[in-house]
Amino acid sequence: MLTVPVRQLGESERRAVERLLDLDPFGGAQVAERVAARGLAWWRAEGRILGYGARRNLESICWLGGNLTPVLATEPAVAAFADLLSSEERLCSSIVGRADAVLGLWDRLSAYWGPARDVRPNQPLLATDALPAVAADPEVRRVRAGEVDRLFPAAVAMYTEEVGVSPLAEDGGRGYRRRVADLVRAGRAYARFVDGKVIFKAELAVVTRRTAQVQGVWVAPEWRGRGIATGAMAAVVRDALVQVAPTVSLYVNDFNLPARRVYERCGFRPVGTLATVLF
Repeated sequence: MLTVPVRQLGESERRAVERLLDLDPFGGAQVAERVAARGLAWWRAEGRILGYGARRNLESICWLGGNLTPVLATEPAVAAFADLLSSEERLCSSIVGRADAVLGLWDRLSAYWGPARDVRPNQPLLATDALPAVAADPEVRRVRAGEVDRLFPAAVAMYTEEVGVSPLAEDGGRGYRRRVADLVRAGRAYARFVDGKVIFKAELAVVTRRTAQVQGVWVAPEWRGRGIATGAMAAVVRDALVQVAPTVSLYVNDFNLPARRVYERCGFRPVGTLATVLF
């Protein structure tokens, strides 16, 4: 029997949530960005933050929105979150976070929320706070506002290849295009163009005061194997460290050995393991 109930957290507990997020600046980056931008009021944050622990001793949290993301979730917290969530309809498109918590949640929720489209149990979480030792590609730059139309096809190709479904399927891509345009508008999208076409792209999909998290790294198929990725990533990391945040982080599928070699050359080192369950 669970002796510590899970509860939805409100703005009055924001400081306690922020203290927890500071303890896991890389694994909890996506949640930290949302809390910093919109607080804990669910009607503003487009999601809920659940808490586990006594009111004066918050131990673990779990973001429930488009994604389900546990942060510092102990085994008792995982069990408590799953007990609550098993009675609710699944609305999230994925479960993502530290591997032990994500896989623990999925063990308990799969009977209610399954089946999953894909489970990725081993995604190395990497970070760096040092400028890359390798030369940065001078052709990689931030994408300009008028270049969204050029970037969008590459973003769709990356998403489809990485996630396994097209972002155009649900609403013709309108929501995804807005996301891409927002990243460009915020100066968080990078690309290298050749003859007007994107041959490399990456975004700072999450930015907090502790880290800039890179996602959406993609090289055009016809340019793969030519060695452009290392210099291109070095350019992104250099700019992010100088202009955006004190560290740069990312996570990668364990089987993507070419990407892992690129990140190692750019100075990234392991800081944990994530897992993702895709629906």
